[in-house]
Amino acid sequence: MKSVIGLTWCFFVVVHMTCAAESLHPLLPLTEAELNRSVDLICAGHGKRGELLFPMLALQEPTKQELHGLAAGKSVPRRASAVVLDRQARRSYEATVDLAAGKLTSWQELPGIHPTVLLEEYERVANIVRADPLWQAAMKKRGIEKFEQVNLDGWAPGFLSVPGAETARLMRVLSFYRGEGVNAYGRPVEGVIALVNLDTGKVQQLVDTGVVPVSNDPGTDFFAKNNIPPRSVPKPLLISQPEGPSFEVEGNEIRWQKWRFRYSLHPREGLVLHTIGYEEKEKVRSILHRASVAEMVVPYGDAAANWNWRSAFDQGEYGLGRTCNSLILGQDVPANARLFDTTFVDDYGQPYTKPTSVAIYEQDGGVLWKHYDETSGKVAIRRARQLVIGTVTTVGNYDYGLNWIFHQDGTLEARVDLTGILLVKGVVPQKCEKCAAVERGATGEAKGDQRYGTLVGKSVVAANHQHIFSFRLDFDIDGSGNSVVETSVKPAPAGPDNPAANAFVHLETPLRTEREARRNLNLQEHRRWKVYNPTVTNDLGHFSGYLLEPGSNCVPKLGPTSIIRKRAGYIDHHLWVTQQKDKELHAAGDYPRQRAAGEGLPQWSGDESLEKQDLVMWYTMTVTHVPRAEEWPVMSAAHSGFSLVPAGFFAQNPALDVPDSVPKTEP
Repeated sequence: MKSVIGLTWCFFVVVHMTCAAESLHPLLPLTEAELNRSVDLICAGHGKRGELLFPMLALQEPTKQELHGLAAGKSVPRRASAVVLDRQARRSYEATVDLAAGKLTSWQELPGIHPTVLLEEYERVANIVRADPLWQAAMKKRGIEKFEQVNLDGWAPGFLSVPGAETARLMRVLSFYRGEGVNAYGRPVEGVIALVNLDTGKVQQLVDTGVVPVSNDPGTDFFAKNNIPPRSVPKPLLISQPEGPSFEVEGNEIRWQKWRFRYSLHPREGLVLHTIGYEEKEKVRSILHRASVAEMVVPYGDAAANWNWRSAFDQGEYGLGRTCNSLILGQDVPANARLFDTTFVDDYGQPYTKPTSVAIYEQDGGVLWKHYDETSGKVAIRRARQLVIGTVTTVGNYDYGLNWIFHQDGTLEARVDLTGILLVKGVVPQKCEKCAAVERGATGEAKGDQRYGTLVGKSVVAANHQHIFSFRLDFDIDGSGNSVVETSVKPAPAGPDNPAANAFVHLETPLRTEREARRNLNLQEHRRWKVYNPTVTNDLGHFSGYLLEPGSNCVPKLGPTSIIRKRAGYIDHHLWVTQQKDKELHAAGDYPRQRAAGEGLPQWSGDESLEKQDLVMWYTMTVTHVPRAEEWPVMSAAHSGFSLVPAGFFAQNPALDVPDSVPKTEP
């Protein structure tokens, strides 16, 4: 009888899941039931729940062809994609589940691959190190007896080869003395690094380069009350929408001021936008199929042996989704924001909800457009409204806000906010050496511990570093048959056609192959790049297109022989353009952890045509951070980004129809 009941229940679940899968939009993230079902199907043939670990489990997005079939009434399959770690067998796998059919359709081993850091591994490596006798002896040498007051910060190890552990899953662990305070990163225990073998559960190696006094600066703990007198409280600034927001949300689709798009919060990629379009003449015109962060590497610029390996692949080694924050109204985001939850699975495949992890809100955007006519005395002006969708994620000491901002004139802006705590080094000096050199009339370059960073506190140097983002922009400008040009501005030659030598010209140069589209910024030429549809023109004959407008940027400071640079080959160029391929999502490859040579864009970018093709533009954005004392003990948010602006997509300013809005004043 038990067997009959079991079979009946199984049949019900399959039927229920099939119906549910068919009724959901193909781009909706997996539901809790679908996540549970996926884990059950994977574990049914390959291990028990609680034994297999899940660094990643998410919707396997349908192909463009499958989505096009949806408009024709065809069903689109719901599939789950997973990365699975069998810790006991020391093997990793990729799995695909067909939710409608209720079966595992793919199970592929990943030889030599180590997936992203698991959330439970942070606590696990801390416990392993804290119990290690050699580490305890290193702490005692520095006068630290209460081991629980030391914060142990786990890092993916970079590339290294350790005798006896060549294939092991490893993590390096840094030590910071927290004391009785809260700040986990304010007082580094310099020189001590533990290498943990997660396969054996032991410290594989302990490096101790010598005792450096731990800073006793009491001002590092900004969580605690201090002796700084507070400034006066500003008068209230209220953001109110008494009639509610102007945007509409249905499932994961957002509609606002002619914009339409969908979103998801992927466990690895973080915030992803889908099927971005703009309504014109009762038709939604496609612009982007998908927009996401494809990687972010943070290399540190200190040459010391216990520093030169430090480089965090924040997306590929840690993930930008499962490390997201629960957002707080009036603090992370304005009080008028709407907050949305996200469902992930934990390391053991158990679904859980991350509350208030995505924010959507409207904000004032300043003047949208204006002109004052001196002859008539008339003025025409429109105030801008903007729609923001954003998340905040914390990876170790850094906090990142990722925001996509929709403008009423057809512009889409990407903005990254960087805040948190600088990664610091314990040193002996307590005064700046560079400033003293400048005062003597010399170039301000320190020779000792301050050469590769800035003294930001007593006996604390913050290391120079860069944050190098890759954004993946899968364009569909009025369809998938797109081309790309490089735009530049150059002075016209002086001569009979330019007698005053004042003229300059705007040039558009086709980039015909992927190899030609490996490009870098050029300030002298005002270099930009445009994706356009050569089969669609506006009323003026301009090809329908969008232009990438860079913001502040830089070049990588890693040398050409750097192992970090080889692992992150995408940083060699500000721009890459490739033909769209479903499995090419991550700029440094799918699994950068513990690998000597990178994959990704350098391998994908070849000689394939970029003319009338389905194109992906990859934009590399570098934030170069030379720390300042004013950024300690917590740094005010820095901002960086870029914009995608219409260039021929419209025949005139699309914001002409924005109504005049005169604010109501209280009597």
